[in-house]
Amino acid sequence: MTLLYDWLKTAAKAQGNAKALVYRDNYLSWRGLLHRVDRRAQEFKGMNIQEGEWVGLMLGNVPDFVILALALSRLGCVVIPIDPTTGARELELVLAAAPLRALITRPRGSEGGLGVQKDEDDEEPAVPEIRRRLQGTLLTCSVFKRPTPEIDSDPAMIMFTSDSLGDPKGVVRTLENLEAIADNSTAALSIDKGSRVLTVVPLFHAYGWDCSLMPILRTGATMFLEEEVSSRRVAKILREQKIDVLPGTPTMYGELNQLPTAKPLKVENPRFLSGGSKLDIAIADEFAEKYAVKVMSCYHTTETGMVSLDGTAKYPKTVGKTIEGVELKLTTADGGKVATGKEGVVWIKAPSVSGEAVGPYEQVADAKQTGKVRVPVGGLDKDGWMRVGDTAKLDRGAKLTLLGREDDLVKVEGKRVALGEVEGCLESFPKVKEAEVRLDTDPVSGTVVIAKVVTRSECEAEELIDHCARNLAPYKVPRRIEFCDSI
Repeated sequence: MTLLYDWLKTAAKAQGNAKALVYRDNYLSWRGLLHRVDRRAQEFKGMNIQEGEWVGLMLGNVPDFVILALALSRLGCVVIPIDPTTGARELELVLAAAPLRALITRPRGSEGGLGVQKDEDDEEPAVPEIRRRLQGTLLTCSVFKRPTPEIDSDPAMIMFTSDSLGDPKGVVRTLENLEAIADNSTAALSIDKGSRVLTVVPLFHAYGWDCSLMPILRTGATMFLEEEVSSRRVAKILREQKIDVLPGTPTMYGELNQLPTAKPLKVENPRFLSGGSKLDIAIADEFAEKYAVKVMSCYHTTETGMVSLDGTAKYPKTVGKTIEGVELKLTTADGGKVATGKEGVVWIKAPSVSGEAVGPYEQVADAKQTGKVRVPVGGLDKDGWMRVGDTAKLDRGAKLTLLGREDDLVKVEGKRVALGEVEGCLESFPKVKEAEVRLDTDPVSGTVVIAKVVTRSECEAEELIDHCARNLAPYKVPRRIEFCDSI
């Protein structure tokens, strides 16, 4: 259960005073990071947080996220990262899916906002056993009188995403999963102790965790951590710190292209990664022209870790070839064979694949299937192949091109969004009769949610956007409302 902490100790012994984590104008050496982690672990022990207990970490890209996750690893706790921008309704669903022993947050305006966990009778919110500030910070740790949930596997962490209905899906990751994910990312991106990794993608999402924190701990590389995703700030760090590894998104690269100060980067062997959504060829070509760095498309999911990578950065239309340690196959919807170049359903098999999830998703995964469909989206067949829900095609060179989804899920800013969930949120507003949601793609702003709405009475777009902002994560909120007479 102490895998991540063991990697930290190994890196601290080998790297000593070398920089481990750089944040703004401050840094922690590997020795210094180990010292901070040990102190926090002792503080958690004083709160009676013990091995195997589930602990939520609701923070952004700040050093405390890394320190606290490693301190919990030292105690053998199950780490559960949670997006700090999660709306009240979604947070309630997350905490119902994963009954926590403790939850660490920044101040959220009112202490009562954290009392959303239910007792076993599901009638009254759980009251924290203790709620205290972590020493030397503004962070609050609320500890609940909760028994450790019993599930089939032995979890090391739970990473939340969305299922096909838009409900929170807690992907259960074992130590074996984490080790395979770290090894796959490290090898695919050629990360070593000399690598300089800029982490702007969120660590509380699997893409940031898997392609940044994990390989850094595994190798003793240096993390440059950023919470402010500003193109000017990112460009400045890339130039001044000679960053050679950058997990990013198409939107981020598009914004970097718009900077008037864009100029070639002088860095050896850059590995700039694009994941989360389709990389537009125009964005990739413009970035290569302005920054003299080719962007590599990749395919990554929360359930599987990294699946494929265009390591040559020559084929931005594809997400490259399957990486070593991962098997991939395409089938028809009912499990039949698919010819080369034809669309099929994606299946993945690897030690990195998670075989269990918690939350409302379990009801979907366990439901009886009809017809010839053998396994539901997100489920495993008897041979350990996962049906991930994506559709794709393979060319004669074994390069993978993603085409869409089997279900209602889409990706915005690299995060899953169920369009039906957004429509349901809009239709719950009293003035709305009917809603239809779609995606719109812009080369600069990337993929955004657009809503068409039929109203019952006079209504302003701001009212609907505010309603969605109160109940949905920010990336799910429609950027534009279009009023119409019928849908």
